[in-house]
Amino acid sequence: MSAVYDHCYKTVLRLTQEVGKLIRTRINEAKTVNTKDSEIDFVTETDKEVEKTLINGLSAEFPDHKFVGEESTSEGTSQKVVLTDSPTWVIDPVDGTLNFVHGYPHVCVSIALLVEKVPEIAIIYNPVVNQMFTARKGQGAFLNDQPIKASKTEDLSKALVCFEFGCSRNPEKMNFVKENVLKLFPQVHGLRSLGSAALDMAMVACGGADVYLEAGIHAWDIAAGDLIVREAGGVVMDPSGGPFDVLSRRVLCAGTKSLAEQMVKTVTQYHPPRDDAE
Repeated sequence: MSAVYDHCYKTVLRLTQEVGKLIRTRINEAKTVNTKDSEIDFVTETDKEVEKTLINGLSAEFPDHKFVGEESTSEGTSQKVVLTDSPTWVIDPVDGTLNFVHGYPHVCVSIALLVEKVPEIAIIYNPVVNQMFTARKGQGAFLNDQPIKASKTEDLSKALVCFEFGCSRNPEKMNFVKENVLKLFPQVHGLRSLGSAALDMAMVACGGADVYLEAGIHAWDIAAGDLIVREAGGVVMDPSGGPFDVLSRRVLCAGTKSLAEQMVKTVTQYHPPRDDAE
């Protein structure tokens, strides 16, 4: 299978670099913007074009592969995510669309190949600042081809924590955000909200942040980050402390297991509807 995955990796890397040029060119241009689930949950023509380019390019090389894409899922008659054991590319064409709309440079392409629901290949690429995070199962994690490692921080009081506010205006979700900001802010080194779940996970993988927590995201936001964090020596789990489930819309990742466990004991929980729920 190694040769097959070599071909998959080279193909998706080439396509990711190709669509990255599109994002980098357009981030400071005028954009056509539509809303999705809330007044600040945006989609642009670039989101759609990037996803179409990736799916078309991968389909041409791997016609039997399946796809879970943010924009193709949200445009379907059912928004339920169906994840089988077949080789499946999970794609977020522009993670951080709100940032992209404003010209804020924390945006990325996030794409993972799952086989039997296990990630084999992952890429998170911010073309605006030229950060290419990559991982293959069992082969380590890299930033611009240089090996990266998650931090060894074990004490919550010394941790830089990524925690997103999100786009949802659901009262339960907003309460989850408010309560955890109030809980965490006095206890940690600092809180950061980059506006991109994938880049939050990438920061944990490279040691730039120590921990990241979010609930209400989707599979395409976190599938690539899962593999990259694990390959960098970090841990990925459910915020309740259970095993990570890419369809649960919940994630907690950290450089160390002890730090993740401290977060589990500290934070308020929120359980949104799963990605595979109707």
